[in-house]
Amino acid sequence: MDYSRPRLADRLAANYVLGTLRGAARRRLETLLPAHPSLRQAVNRWQDALVPLASTVPPVAPTAAVWTRLETRLFGAAEAPLSWWQRLLPWRAATGVATAAALVMGVALSIPPPAQSPVVIVMSPNEAAAAGPALLSKAKFVASVSGDGRALVLKPLDALPLDAGRALELWAVPAQGAPRSLGLVAGDHSTQVLRAKLLKDTAAFAVSVEPDGGSPTGAPTGPIISVGKLET
Repeated sequence: MDYSRPRLADRLAANYVLGTLRGAARRRLETLLPAHPSLRQAVNRWQDALVPLASTVPPVAPTAAVWTRLETRLFGAAEAPLSWWQRLLPWRAATGVATAAALVMGVALSIPPPAQSPVVIVMSPNEAAAAGPALLSKAKFVASVSGDGRALVLKPLDALPLDAGRALELWAVPAQGAPRSLGLVAGDHSTQVLRAKLLKDTAAFAVSVEPDGGSPTGAPTGPIISVGKLET
């Protein structure tokens, strides 16, 4: 297999960073990384794009039922007498954060992988846009679409300097025909978009600058500052 091919290296790196490359395939790629600069560069590029998304996931406190199941797994059935150190409140308080982190990791690992991997699109500045250089230089986004095509998270890699009275609007662009609006998005934090069949008849995603409140015509009216094509 020719790992110097950019599209192959990029696809493997994306699945590796997302965690959807597993088992023997993941171990093989890790073995190959030191000998293949193109693979290393692709992995670094995807890590730079995707790792910041982790900061947007809100923490979730475990419920009492989760604590009960966890203690049962660690220390046996509830009817069995607990040792004195298991009942100490300071122990629970001191280890609460570590246990919650381990619990979240355990739940994540126990969930079977989705039937389809998420689709990740890196959106780059549209150099042909009639927009200011400061805005274009920061018009970089990562769009992640769930495997079932029902949810999209759009994250700017840099905060965009928008003028007052202006907004950003996300568009799904078909191979033929007019783009359809997916709503307003933020220029300084992640935005979640929930729509049915986000990827149907979609060849690319685009972000345009519109009046505050969005396009008044149902089509892009301002400069399209960022575009990302779906790979087929």
